[in-house]
Amino acid sequence: MMFDWIRPRALKKQGMLSMNKRNIDYIARYNDRRAFPLVDNKLLTKQVVDEYDVASPRLLQVVREQHEIAHFREQVANLDGFAIKPAKGSGGKGILVITSREGDDFLKPSGSRLSLADIERHLSNILAGLYSLGGSPDVAVIEALVRSEPRLAAYSHQGVPDIRIVVFKGYPVMAMLRLATQASDGKANLHQGAVGVGLNLANGHALNAVQFDRPLSEHPDNGLRLADIRIHNWHYLLGMASRCYEATGLGYMGVDLVVDEERGPLLLELNARPGLAIQIANGQGLLPRLQAIEALKRPHLTPAERVYWAMTQAGAENIPKPAPVSAAFEPLLQM
Repeated sequence: MMFDWIRPRALKKQGMLSMNKRNIDYIARYNDRRAFPLVDNKLLTKQVVDEYDVASPRLLQVVREQHEIAHFREQVANLDGFAIKPAKGSGGKGILVITSREGDDFLKPSGSRLSLADIERHLSNILAGLYSLGGSPDVAVIEALVRSEPRLAAYSHQGVPDIRIVVFKGYPVMAMLRLATQASDGKANLHQGAVGVGLNLANGHALNAVQFDRPLSEHPDNGLRLADIRIHNWHYLLGMASRCYEATGLGYMGVDLVVDEERGPLLLELNARPGLAIQIANGQGLLPRLQAIEALKRPHLTPAERVYWAMTQAGAENIPKPAPVSAAFEPLLQM
């Protein structure tokens, strides 16, 4: 059975947000330029969100100078898996994931092998700015490997699935699950061929699924029915995304989360310029949801209140209603 799907042209009638309108009316208007360096740097992001009860993958090492690459061998001596990321990279460029080892070889999710010299060369390229925004010198962030929660991992081909939530003025407004495929080389990148699954804000259930902007009902590699996807702890995930507003002050952003099998929900990164393909994945436009929040006469002050409002607007029932408070931050309790 195919998902209900709407053609991109028809989305315009349902309030599709265009790139120009996003850039002028939302990014430029609601995102303070002074906050951009914070979210454009994964290391700074990790440090600031931790103060707002937003967990992220465990930091193992930071390589800032070429001579520090020599110490990398010691740091990974007893590790079977880890991830290397350029702090100022974008679009997944420069991210290297190692899932296991065989002898002196390091294995990627695809099964391809790398030597220690290969990895040290990759670290050197990161420091030289090969993957950074504008080609500026960078630092390498080495994190513990995220091992996806098995129920979600089953839907993804090799790579870790992630959840993108667009947050506006602290309110979650739209979400999708991104699933790696063989076409995307194990990366959760829609432009490279990953599957985008629109998620119902009310409950985290699958709404619609696309690959290369075309509808599909089954994952192209494993054949699993995408309509069966249910995101557990959905209320808590939305709360994490909402708390990133207090952490950064960004009015319009994308929050990328993963669910680790041991640690639970973790923040991968924040994006001050989130893409618009999430509308295709959901079969709905962003604009009406953004305008509804702009029209609020009394904005909600806490993450818990904003999540409650967003979920009820999406049709959720029987959600515990938070008590209104005046504090700027209130930890969100799990359901």
